[in-house]
Amino acid sequence: MSIPSQRQGATSPPGRGRELLARKWSYLLSGAVVIALNRSELDREMRDRLDDLCAAVHAEASAEPASPRTAERIGEQLVALGYLTEDGLRVTLDVLGKGLLGLAEFQPVERYAQPIVTVLGALSSGFLAASRRAVFEQQESMQLSLLKAVRDAQWHLKESEARFEEVATSSASGILVVDLDGRIARANAAIGEILGYSAEELTGFALLDLVHPASARVLGDALRALLGGARERVRQPQRLLRKDGDVARISLTVSLLRGADGQPAHYVAVIEDGTELMLLQSELNRQALHDVSTGLPNRQYFTTHLESALRRADPVRGISLFHLDVDSFGMVCNSLGRPTGERLLVHVSQRLKAVLAREKAMIARFDGDEFAVLVENTATTPDVATTVAEINRELSEPVYFDGRGLAVSVSVGVVRRPPPGAEPAEVMRAAEQALRRAKASGRGQWALFHEGQDADERRVDALAVAMPGAWEQGEVDVRYHPVVALAGRALVGVAATLHWEHGDESLDHLTCAALAERTGLILPLGEWHLATACGQVLWWGQGSGSTVPLHVGLTRHQSRDGDLVRRVRRVLGDTGLPASRLMIGMPVSVLAESDAVDNLTVLAELGVGTSLDDFGLGPDDLAVAAELPIRSVRVAPRLVRRQAGGEADFLADLVPLAQRAGAQVLVDGLETREQAEWWRAAGAVAGTGPFFGDPMPAGAFHEPVRYD
Repeated sequence: MSIPSQRQGATSPPGRGRELLARKWSYLLSGAVVIALNRSELDREMRDRLDDLCAAVHAEASAEPASPRTAERIGEQLVALGYLTEDGLRVTLDVLGKGLLGLAEFQPVERYAQPIVTVLGALSSGFLAASRRAVFEQQESMQLSLLKAVRDAQWHLKESEARFEEVATSSASGILVVDLDGRIARANAAIGEILGYSAEELTGFALLDLVHPASARVLGDALRALLGGARERVRQPQRLLRKDGDVARISLTVSLLRGADGQPAHYVAVIEDGTELMLLQSELNRQALHDVSTGLPNRQYFTTHLESALRRADPVRGISLFHLDVDSFGMVCNSLGRPTGERLLVHVSQRLKAVLAREKAMIARFDGDEFAVLVENTATTPDVATTVAEINRELSEPVYFDGRGLAVSVSVGVVRRPPPGAEPAEVMRAAEQALRRAKASGRGQWALFHEGQDADERRVDALAVAMPGAWEQGEVDVRYHPVVALAGRALVGVAATLHWEHGDESLDHLTCAALAERTGLILPLGEWHLATACGQVLWWGQGSGSTVPLHVGLTRHQSRDGDLVRRVRRVLGDTGLPASRLMIGMPVSVLAESDAVDNLTVLAELGVGTSLDDFGLGPDDLAVAAELPIRSVRVAPRLVRRQAGGEADFLADLVPLAQRAGAQVLVDGLETREQAEWWRAAGAVAGTGPFFGDPMPAGAFHEPVRYD
């Protein structure tokens, strides 16, 4: 073969054999050494290198002057790819040594064997030379890195020492570096200020010599435990001896400073001056237990004191607990502002202190305008009535704020001589219960706690809180009883009342309404009561043709309800009952309030009949009946009982007076025929009560009925 043909073959595209050899080389190399190239990139790289090798073999075989640098560069390129280990060279020589001899372009073998060996030798030489250079470069790089690390470490050490010095110098906390023998090696300026020494004076001091003798042993034991590994850190309050002989109360934290070998080298003590902290904590504790405005103990402090007072109380005289509420305090705040109200409470606290100055007593302020007084009774302690009267007498003297003279009274609940084993919470609850009774009696009143009354009130409270669930379960229903004409005894109306079957106990309308008033249930329950009764009366009328009105009485809270008119209109709209067939009754006493008057007036304008319930002989009752659009009045049952008891003369004028005011008179609570006849003769038009039948469920009530 001529040389031109060999060159042409060397530069022509590789054949199938060369392609397979390049892939095998790539595959075996990828299994020997990991590099960053993916498989396709490595295949392409190996094809290019194989093409260069084959060209070098052809050049060597043609006896042309060829530089061994061609094959050496290929070895260097392999190293540059990352094949620095012997595995890469061994795989390369094994694959190419056999593969090149098997290529068709290198036949006959006898002609190309020597050129192939020569080229592969040059490749190996280049590979090894490049590997040595790479190793040397890595070693040099490592040496430079180590030198830089040492230099950086020295710089960081100096920086760390400087930073420590800066922290120690500027820190407000005292810092001591103490050797393992207990002597101070370094001290910052802050500890010098705490103890009155300079930092230089403290150097060389034994740490335990600075500690108060009473606690030096405790600190010494703690330091030994720290050095022995039994503790990681020592924290304890301490008393250090100042240079002037005084004692500095401090908080001490000690830890170990270890050397490079991990062995303890020094103690480091951080010292916080606890004097200001103790004063701050004391003030915070005082504020947590006292009212800010008056400076009096608060509820938490008072409860704790009450517990101890109960334990040490005189077995005969005991203690007295007064729970006070300032009357009309809301009016003062609303008219003159909360700051004036707070000034008034300060005045009240001062007056209480003056009244009880001679007694062993604690006065506390609870929430808002409530106060409490605990008196440990002695032989000279005044009785409860005298004490309360004296308090209200003191408060009745006007006190002037911004030119305004204010005087108040207090309502008081009192627990006298509770048993020594009583729980403080129970005693305070009893006083609060008595206060509620006092406030119900009016302003400036007081009430003494009685166990029997408390049991009754707790029973009533239990019923009140259970009532919503009973209503949800269907235990509360609506009962109906007739309103009967006293002349002729015809049915002229139906009254709807509430009824609750509570176990073996039947609770009537007045009881149910009073219970619902206590919890606010009366508003939703009252709307349901009205809707149920309206629907029932309308259904009866559809079957019998009766158009008698429905009478529904409201409580005080319902009468003042801002949504009363909307509730009534909604019920009438939902049930379809005409407004003219509904008679709404309000307690006569509530019509002194504008909200109730507005509600009654609007209902009358809607066509709803209006009635005054619990009507009596008061001049205000007659005035209300004359001034408002009232259709009827219902005489209170108590007047019926008084008439039956023989007090009939003064009642005879009641009906004519109501009639002159433009209202018909109904009588509530008739029990006998004689009562019914007397009130008919007096001019009443209708009545209700046991004489005409007890309230009945809807299914048992039949109308029309005559009551002879």
